[in-house]
Amino acid sequence: PKHLPTLTISGYNCKGNTENHTDTHHSTATMSDSIVEVRSEDPPDLELVSIKTPPRDNSSRAKSASSPTPSSVTNTTNLANSKHDGSKDETSDKDKHARRPYDLALTQQRMKAWQPLLDSRYVIVIYLIIGVVFLTIGFVVKDKSDAIIELVKVYETHTTDMNGLLNDGTNNMEKLDPTSNLEEVTGCEIGDNPNFMYKQNKTCQIQFQVPLDKGDLQPPVLVHYQVNNFYQNYRVYQASYDMGQLLGSLTQGPVTAELCEPLNVMKNKEGVDIRINPCGMIANTLFNDVFTLESVVGPDGEPIEGAVMNETGIAWKSDLKWKYRQPDGFNSEACSSLEECSCEGQEWSCTEPYLSPNGTYYRYFYPEDDTTQYLYETYPMVVSPIEGVLNEHFVVWMRTAALPNFRKLYGYINVVIPAGSVLTFTVQANWAVEQSQSAKALVVSDNYIFGGKNHWLGTMFIAVGGIASLLGVFFFVIQIMYPRKLGDRKYLKYKED
Repeated sequence: PKHLPTLTISGYNCKGNTENHTDTHHSTATMSDSIVEVRSEDPPDLELVSIKTPPRDNSSRAKSASSPTPSSVTNTTNLANSKHDGSKDETSDKDKHARRPYDLALTQQRMKAWQPLLDSRYVIVIYLIIGVVFLTIGFVVKDKSDAIIELVKVYETHTTDMNGLLNDGTNNMEKLDPTSNLEEVTGCEIGDNPNFMYKQNKTCQIQFQVPLDKGDLQPPVLVHYQVNNFYQNYRVYQASYDMGQLLGSLTQGPVTAELCEPLNVMKNKEGVDIRINPCGMIANTLFNDVFTLESVVGPDGEPIEGAVMNETGIAWKSDLKWKYRQPDGFNSEACSSLEECSCEGQEWSCTEPYLSPNGTYYRYFYPEDDTTQYLYETYPMVVSPIEGVLNEHFVVWMRTAALPNFRKLYGYINVVIPAGSVLTFTVQANWAVEQSQSAKALVVSDNYIFGGKNHWLGTMFIAVGGIASLLGVFFFVIQIMYPRKLGDRKYLKYKED
């Protein structure tokens, strides 16, 4: 009928009843108060995606109700049923709320909260409490730190920065820290000749005397080596290692091989490629000076019994357990005597048995030993073939320092060393510092609950406590001179559900 609003669409798909004609194919569908007519020159086997209908007209609605419906008109309900499955309608409500949080106080943000009203009285009291607490802790920590006995001997230096100590250019170290007992010793310099003393079988001696006015050194007495102006915190340096090698893997990927360059593969005298295991700059710049505690003589001139330096237990247990393993295929065997410890046969790679410090002989096997240089071969003065990468001095060195001036633990003494005692160390200097313009020192100290001597910790507590106390006093004066009364709190109400 002419009075019905119609819409003509070409090129759209419509699913519904159709009537075929020779000239034009028609497909119509009724939608509420309107009729949509689709004409297409092609067969109407397409599907209608969306149709927009005109507004309702009550007058046209009445007329269309009395008009006869063409046989080609279909009900929109059938169209909807043909497009949607009934099972989807049943689950639509569930899908709609699938991501709704659980009805709990936490997930629905109904947790009870308390917000204090910080008027001037509370603020003043809080600042004063913080000030008193921090000042008390700061003075106690600083007093304990100043009481630490710290003996430092610089045995080679080529730098002007000694972490609070200044080299005036004449090898006389000015003592800027009055609480440290610093001295410089001579006779241990090797210049730019690494492993000089090891190759020449030479040593030097360093002696420490415990000050009489400081009291006794309480156990554990810590022995550190200090390095200045050596940057372990460079990104390229810190990334130069192969974690797979440290965990025992004999294979190497291209990425880790590139990170380890140039200390990954080298050529021997015959021009054969020798792989370095472990590779990288960290492992192959190991601090390899050797310290030996020769004696500890008391103030009465008698040696102190049990005064030995322990070199085990200085590395993190987690590092030893999870980060380092001997190469896959490594094997070792203890022998009762040298005669029974033969290295002959393919099951052993050693050329001669290894004699441990406790007098036990060992034979061992390293896989691919002909084409690989292992850690014990690079640093025989520090690392034994039985320990390998599990050597604790190596593990301590691999945990890189954040600053260019640092100390690393070498050992500890578990006896009381009375005031006036003399400690004698034998040093085999192998680690060159001239080219890097660095410095080396040996440090002996005791410790307290917060570690070794540290002036900054107590000073920072005092600074924070002083600032908080000043703010508390300032707000108190302001409140006395210019008081401001807080409004009636009965008008403050929390929002209720």
